[in-house]
Amino acid sequence: MERRWRILGGCGLIAGIFLFVQLGALALVQPFESAGYQAVEDPSDPTNSLMYIGAILVATAVMLLAFRYDVDQLIRGLIVFSAAWLSLYVFQVLVPPVLTFGGINVVAGLLALSLGTALLVYPEWYVIDSAGAVMGAGAAGLFGISFGVLPALVLLTVLAVYDAVSVYGTEHMLTLASGVMDLRVPVVLVIPMTLSYSYLDATTPDPMAEDETSDDSPAADDAAEGPATTESGADGDSPAVADGSQAADRPAEATDTDEADDGVDSHADPLERDALFIGLGDAIIPSILVASAAFFASSDVLTVLGIPLPALTAMVGSYVGLTILLWMVLKGRAHAGLPLLNGGTIAGYIIGALAAGISIVDALGLGPYL
Repeated sequence: MERRWRILGGCGLIAGIFLFVQLGALALVQPFESAGYQAVEDPSDPTNSLMYIGAILVATAVMLLAFRYDVDQLIRGLIVFSAAWLSLYVFQVLVPPVLTFGGINVVAGLLALSLGTALLVYPEWYVIDSAGAVMGAGAAGLFGISFGVLPALVLLTVLAVYDAVSVYGTEHMLTLASGVMDLRVPVVLVIPMTLSYSYLDATTPDPMAEDETSDDSPAADDAAEGPATTESGADGDSPAVADGSQAADRPAEATDTDEADDGVDSHADPLERDALFIGLGDAIIPSILVASAAFFASSDVLTVLGIPLPALTAMVGSYVGLTILLWMVLKGRAHAGLPLLNGGTIAGYIIGALAAGISIVDALGLGPYL
């Protein structure tokens, strides 16, 4: 029973981080626009999404090459710098400009520098998760004001397909996941199952392990406990979900148990994990549509708790997808995150838009093209 409560607590922490990212993005869209952070001239242009997808592919290739030629510390430095830079955008609009230097809010700059320093010096799980939550809210807010509804829908759809192919097809994200998790940077959220868990002391799980054995062998049961595929790029996109446990933190073998007597590997119990891992991109990508639906909603659209209905139902849909995803992952297998998360978010958005009286053409952003 205690283990089940620990799993529920871990899933609750994942849901809490997702909620922070989504609510943070909703809170940041207006300040970001006022600060002139919109990255494109025409947010309704769907080719904006294609350029971003192209950037993901390039970033993925660069990271794979970096891991291949043992220059992964350069990638770590780049990701930490990106985290500090992105957090600066967030702190600039949240912290009053009491003192400025060269157009930069000094207090905001010090906060961003502190975040980057903490990631370099002490990347414990709560440091990584805190930085990831700030990065996620900032990234989703920035893309939310830069991508209209149609580009956001294109982005979520294409990335969901790409995630599925890269996890279940080419499997190249397994290699990338293994390298990224060794870097201990906020492209993967770390969810501990025990209060004593330390990401710094734990053995980094190997995502490649689960595909090296057949599903019917005892070794496959052990491998299934390892982390699922985690895709990540320099832009913080990490569509696949990872879950796993650190073998070093558990007994090497079961003793004096019914499972041991019956020849069943007790380590295959999904409730025995020491930590769950989920890509930061799994929180960011669906939140882009949530932020976009809220930012580009017409002034007369129905709102609930101050949130336009299509954005609110998109949030609900993302949690439906997250619930199904976690249920599947806790059965001990790796799964791509974005097909379920993006699918749920898109479905929720469309349901909310139709319920608010928006036509399907306008909901999909196709009006200017028809």
